[in-house]
Amino acid sequence: MPSQHDDSVTQWGSRPQSPPDIDEVIRQAGDRLKSLFAGGGSGNNSGGGFGRLFAYATLLLIALSVWSAYYTVPSDSVAVVQRFGMYLKEVPPGLHFKLPFGVDNATIVPVKRQLKQEFGFATPGARDPYQGARDGGRETQMVTGDLNAALVEWVVQYRISDPVKFLFEVREPGETLRYVSESVMREVVGDRTVDEVITIGRQEIEIEALVKMQELSTKYVMGISIDQVQLKNINPPKPVQESFNEVNQAQQSKEKLINEARREYNKVIPLAEGEKDQRIREADGYRLKRINEAEGDALRFNALFTEYQKAPEVTRRRIYIETMQDVMPRIESKVLMDDAMSGLLPLLNLNEQAERQQ
Repeated sequence: MPSQHDDSVTQWGSRPQSPPDIDEVIRQAGDRLKSLFAGGGSGNNSGGGFGRLFAYATLLLIALSVWSAYYTVPSDSVAVVQRFGMYLKEVPPGLHFKLPFGVDNATIVPVKRQLKQEFGFATPGARDPYQGARDGGRETQMVTGDLNAALVEWVVQYRISDPVKFLFEVREPGETLRYVSESVMREVVGDRTVDEVITIGRQEIEIEALVKMQELSTKYVMGISIDQVQLKNINPPKPVQESFNEVNQAQQSKEKLINEARREYNKVIPLAEGEKDQRIREADGYRLKRINEAEGDALRFNALFTEYQKAPEVTRRRIYIETMQDVMPRIESKVLMDDAMSGLLPLLNLNEQAERQQ
């Protein structure tokens, strides 16, 4: 990409670059034109010297005109052309020509590049003079809504949406944006407590600050579009930082214990609830089983009682026989005797009983 030529072509936020060596260009062209002015003879030495000087001056004028007549606009920028200081046109990226010798002045504005300003810190090697912090200690010192102090660092990312307004409506748009950002951030932080600023309220602060900065930028016709506001480090002042860190550690320990208690609660309570539901379902099943068995026994007894009323003796004997059929197989030793038997001498076999037990 060709370098910038003279003071009539500048780029916003960048340093001017030096042109190539003009003397070398003049020397090379003079060698080619030397034959045209070297044939005057001894009587024409004064005339030949004047012609040579005129040729050099003409060549220098032409070289300067050509050199200052063309310029290149980068792909992420546009050029705003002024003629005698008055706005003329807006030029897209590419190679362009203009009137030389300061008649036309082209200012390159990076409209497609995302720019940023840092508050409270500075990135090394930044080209934008308004990007880094001017007074980090003063910019970051803020008072919260509960009258506590905090050191707030943040970044504003923006784009140039209208290069004409950016160059001509506000004298120093970069510096004005810094003042706007600092004012808005102090207002938003001042509406919240220090705990909200440091912990849970960061996202709300970023969103609210973005909206208010954009409103003020539109009101001041700065030609700037705010893309993002991002909070970085937020700390208490150094004299109370130690105590504040201890309070934060205590609060974190408290949250940790609460989370552990909730974990135990979530582990024990659902288990107890499941056991409770299981016991209830088992009790309901046992209740239904007992009810069904009782109802079945009642129906069986009623049916048996009906048959007993029809034939009591037969029914009684049948019940006795069925009972004996159920009981007798379970008895290991059986002794049968009749009614005429007056006595029975039992024989106790201890050895057989001991073997059975083993």
